[in-house]
Amino acid sequence: MVLEILRNVCRFVWIKYTKDLTRKPFHWILGHHPALPIRRINMNETANEQQFHPGEEFWGQPKGLYICFFTEMWERFSFYGMKALLFLYLIKYHMFGDTPAYQLLGAYGGMVYAMPVIGGLLADRWLGMRKAVIAGAVLLCLGHFGMAFEGEQARLIDGEVQRDDGALQIFYFSLALIIGGVGFLKPNISTIVGKLYPQNDPRRDGGFTIFYAGINIGALFASLICGYLGETFGWKYGFGAAGIGMLLGLVVFLTGQKYLHGHAEPRKPELLTEKVLGPLNREWAIYLGSLVGVGVIWQLMQNTWTVSGAMHIMSVVLVGWFVWFVSVKCTRVERQQMISLVMLILMVLVFFTLYEQTYGSWVAFTDRLLTKDLFTISNVTAEPVLPWTIIPLAISPLAMLMALRLASHDKLRQGEYLIGAVALMMLVAFIRDMSFVQQTAGSLTFLGAFFIVAFSPLFTWLWPWLDKRGLNPSKPGKSAIGLLFAGLAFLPMAYAAHLAGLNGVASVWWLVLAYAILELGELSISPIGLSAVTQLSVPSVVSVMMGAWFLATAYSEVLAAKFGELTSMDVAEGETLDVAVAATIYGDMFMMMFWIGIVASALAFVLIPLVKKGMHGVK
Repeated sequence: MVLEILRNVCRFVWIKYTKDLTRKPFHWILGHHPALPIRRINMNETANEQQFHPGEEFWGQPKGLYICFFTEMWERFSFYGMKALLFLYLIKYHMFGDTPAYQLLGAYGGMVYAMPVIGGLLADRWLGMRKAVIAGAVLLCLGHFGMAFEGEQARLIDGEVQRDDGALQIFYFSLALIIGGVGFLKPNISTIVGKLYPQNDPRRDGGFTIFYAGINIGALFASLICGYLGETFGWKYGFGAAGIGMLLGLVVFLTGQKYLHGHAEPRKPELLTEKVLGPLNREWAIYLGSLVGVGVIWQLMQNTWTVSGAMHIMSVVLVGWFVWFVSVKCTRVERQQMISLVMLILMVLVFFTLYEQTYGSWVAFTDRLLTKDLFTISNVTAEPVLPWTIIPLAISPLAMLMALRLASHDKLRQGEYLIGAVALMMLVAFIRDMSFVQQTAGSLTFLGAFFIVAFSPLFTWLWPWLDKRGLNPSKPGKSAIGLLFAGLAFLPMAYAAHLAGLNGVASVWWLVLAYAILELGELSISPIGLSAVTQLSVPSVVSVMMGAWFLATAYSEVLAAKFGELTSMDVAEGETLDVAVAATIYGDMFMMMFWIGIVASALAFVLIPLVKKGMHGVK
């Protein structure tokens, strides 16, 4: 029964994903956190569904691409902006203590990576991508604006923490709205991009490259703006900025719907008007059911053990089914391919368990034991200043809409100048904010997206260059390399902890080095993508294995939180943090993560011949 439900929930992935999902590696290279589910166009769709509109181009790409670009950019801006603040907000404002804060962070991350499967299914079967994206954006706006409601700050009274329970309920409900919103929007916006192109259109690769660049632009500026505003001016300003960003994304999407040319509409619109729940038709029943689902998630967020418990149960069921299936139902080749796939899934699970420390233990360590300023010139004034990047980022959607309109009136050159001017403003503002604005622990999480953007051109060139010479690493080879870099990234952090124990504080540049190494790992492992599932699974169970992939991704969030709990430390009332003790705790944990990465990488390197043999020629 459980497997049948999982099969139905995940079936849309097999329908929508093409088997060459990562044939061009830079599709994943330009996507921040590539384990998020990305739905692709079905290459068997009819010509009518893929009708080409030659007069609707900008820079050689469909205008609808740029509508999706800015919608996704703002969604990622709001998501990562909130995530940069979440742990710090819990421990500093609501005084959760490290352990419950890590537990909530893990439960939230796990749910975020699980819900897009359901959102994609609803859109694929009935709702259509346009309506799903709008529904998701509305939920996200409500959730982020709800996060901006702080209520009364928690305080210690006679040794007991007194919290504003009403504000906490709004906080939990806002998290549930965000999770539901991501579930609707994230898997469907990329599908719309695929639908903008005719079959076999050579522009498709470039289009997805541009689209995924929007993900990292959103992630890059999210921390610089939301993280900084939240810690400097007040939490509500950081969360509110994330909400405003998502609202801008919704406005862009609603304004630019004409450029989608109906490609994002439901397959059978008549199904949405059928009465299925008393007077309610199917469309409104879906919306009502979504609110009910948000209510369920609201309760789960307050009992975080239920999330990890559900994952444990599902994992046991999947493992039992897998052993039975490969033993009874598979041929020798199929069995070996399925086992190779599980090995790849486990490698990616370990990688993202290490990677997700960036929003947990790394943030806490940075806040407590690292300097914050990247350049000493940012110490010129102690007065809080507004990030300049707010201005070009806020006007960029309006500038793009104007540029698209100009292109429609044969004024393409003017539109290009407009976009170029905004891009130049954005670059100047970024350099200024990075150099002259005093960074915070939350704002420094921008380094992850920064190094992805910086290193992506290198990897975009590197993989094809190696492939031409027969040196391009296989999927297990890239997984092993990614794990190696992930483990090595914790060495600078461990040394920074050692220095902090001696001097009371360590330089932020150790964090910069750690991020640079970690992102080399992400760019190495990211081409694995979801193609491994579609290539190595037995066709009859590919949806179940896709569910296993998503479960592993969600599991990595929960495991990352569990490891983060090892660094938990709560300072008693009237006392200050013992820096030497804290540095030892963080240093020990970072060395543990280093050895986990190194041992996992060594094991992965040893298993490369076995996994490759089991793949039976799959590249």
